[in-house]
Amino acid sequence: MRARIFLLTGLAAILVALHAPYIRLPFHWDELGQFVPAALDLYRDGAWVTHSTDPNVHPPGLMAVLAMAWRVAGFSVAASRLTMLLIAAAGAYAAFLLAIRLGRTSAGAPGFTAVAFLLAAPMFYTQSMMVLLDMPAMGLTAFALLLFLEERYAACAAATVALVLVKETALTTPMVFGAWLLFRDRRMQPALYFFAPAVALGLWLVYLRQATGSWFGNAEFAQYNVTDSFTPLHILYALLRRAYTLLIADGHWIGAIALWQGRRALRGRDWSVAWAVAAAQLAAVTLLGGAVLDRYLLPVLPILYAAFAVAACTYTVRWRMSSNLAVLGLMVTGWFVNPPYPFPLENNLAVVDFVDLQHEASQYLESNFTGRRVASVWPLTAAIRNPDFGYVQVRIPTLRTPGLRLADFQALPLREEDVIVTYSRGQTPPRYILENPTLRGWFAPFVDLQPEASSAELQSIGYRSQARWERKGQWVEIYSR
Repeated sequence: MRARIFLLTGLAAILVALHAPYIRLPFHWDELGQFVPAALDLYRDGAWVTHSTDPNVHPPGLMAVLAMAWRVAGFSVAASRLTMLLIAAAGAYAAFLLAIRLGRTSAGAPGFTAVAFLLAAPMFYTQSMMVLLDMPAMGLTAFALLLFLEERYAACAAATVALVLVKETALTTPMVFGAWLLFRDRRMQPALYFFAPAVALGLWLVYLRQATGSWFGNAEFAQYNVTDSFTPLHILYALLRRAYTLLIADGHWIGAIALWQGRRALRGRDWSVAWAVAAAQLAAVTLLGGAVLDRYLLPVLPILYAAFAVAACTYTVRWRMSSNLAVLGLMVTGWFVNPPYPFPLENNLAVVDFVDLQHEASQYLESNFTGRRVASVWPLTAAIRNPDFGYVQVRIPTLRTPGLRLADFQALPLREEDVIVTYSRGQTPPRYILENPTLRGWFAPFVDLQPEASSAELQSIGYRSQARWERKGQWVEIYSR
C-alpha cells in the first residue's frame, strides 16, 4: 500500500511540476464554452443542468467534482487546473497498473514504459490540465478494465457507473463487459451488474429532457453530433484521422512497427477484453461527434501504450531501448513542434500560445478601449465577457460574428466607436492546401477554408490596425476607426 501511495503521489508531483508554468493559464475553447460555465452553475446555484450556456447531453460527473473542489479551495483557474492534474495523475496510476496486468508475462518492465509513453504523449500532456471530460474518462476506463480483468465485477460495475456519468459515449465499455460475461464466460449474474451504468445514464437523460425538452439538451447539439456526423464521408474522414493519430502521429509509427513484430505477445483473454474495449470506444467516437477531436481517443491510449511496451519486449534489449527512447523523443518533440496541417490546438503546447495571445489582446482591450464594444468571433467574445475565465477583470461588451471574413463584419450594426479583433483559430489550412485544388476539395467539408479579413479589407470599411501579436504562426490583431 505504501508503494502505491508513493507512486500516486509521485505521479501527481511530476504532473504539477511539468505544468507549473500553466497553472494560471486562462480557460480555452470548450472549457469556457461548456464545462466551466456548467460547473459554475452547479457550484453557485446547485443547477445540475446549466443555464449560463447551452445545455447538452454530457452528464454532470466532472462538473460535480469541480464544484466540490471549489467548495474546498474556492473558484479560480489555478484550483481548476490543479484538480484536473490530480485526476490525470490518478488516470496515469490506473494506466500503470493496467499495463502491469496486461504485461505480467513479459520481461522489460512494460508497466513503467507504458506510463512513460502516456506522460510523454503531447495530447496527454496538455489535456491533463484542461477542464474537459476525456481525461477523467481515460482514468476511469483504465481502472474499470483493470477491475474486470481481476474479476472484481461489482467494483468494476460501480466504476463504469461513474464513467458514464462523466462521458456518455463511454457506455460502450460496460456494454463490452456485460456482453463478454454473458456470451463468452456464460456468467449471467455478474453480467447483470453492467446494466447499472445504462440505468444511471438513462436517469440523467430523463432529467435532462424534463429540464430542457430534449434528450440531448438542445436540438443543435443533436444535429451536429449525431445526424450530421453519421454520413459516409464524415465517417471515412474520422476513421482515417483516428488511424493516423493512433498509429502514425508523434512517434506512434515506431510503436506500430513493434505491435506488428510482437503481435503474438498480445494474445489471451486479458488482451482480447482490452482490444474489445478499445475498439468499442473507437467506434463510438468515429461514428458520433461532429468535431473529430483527437482528445476523444484518450481512453484508448493506456491500452495502446501498454501494447507498444509489451510488444517491444519481444525485441532484444538494445532494440527495445532504442525503439522506446525513439518513441519518447518524438512524443516530447510533439509538445513543441506543430504538424504541417490543421490540428486541434489543444493537442500540444500550441494551446498555450493561443491562450497567451488572446490574453494579451484582452488586456490591451481592457486598458485602451474601456466600455467600447468588441466585434469578433467566439471564443474571444466569450472570454472577454466573463471575468471568471481569466482574461479580463471587467466585462467587455461584444458583438459576436459567425466568422472573421469581411462580409461577417459588414453584416454587423457597427458603431463609430466599435473595435474589431481578428485572429488565427488554428483551423485555416496553410497556403499549400488552400492553393492545391485537390487538397482544398478534400478539406472543404471539414475545416473553414475562408481566410480571415485582411488589413486592406478592413481599411476599406474604415478600420486600421492598432496592435498585433504573433507567436509561432498564430496571431491576434486589433482594429479601430
